[in-house]
Amino acid sequence: MAPLGIRVNSVHPGIIETIMVTEGDAVEMIKEYAKQVPLARMAQPGEVTSLVLYLASDESSYSTGAEYVVNGGLTAM
Repeated sequence: MAPLGIRVNSVHPGIIETIMVTEGDAVEMIKEYAKQVPLARMAQPGEVTSLVLYLASDESSYSTGAEYVVNGGLTAM
């Protein structure tokens, strides 16, 4: 894809604080899960959005073939 000028990257978010995870039957389980994240919280939607906007912009014109993990450091443990 790169020879055609097409950049391919992927974003792998962890748990994001949205209505889907802050309401319903799993609220307590999700709160406990968030405590295991090194940053000790869920991501805010805008934190993931900012990365996606960056990757879609010309600012990331030399970035391709990368996987961006946005999970507060959980998989780095």
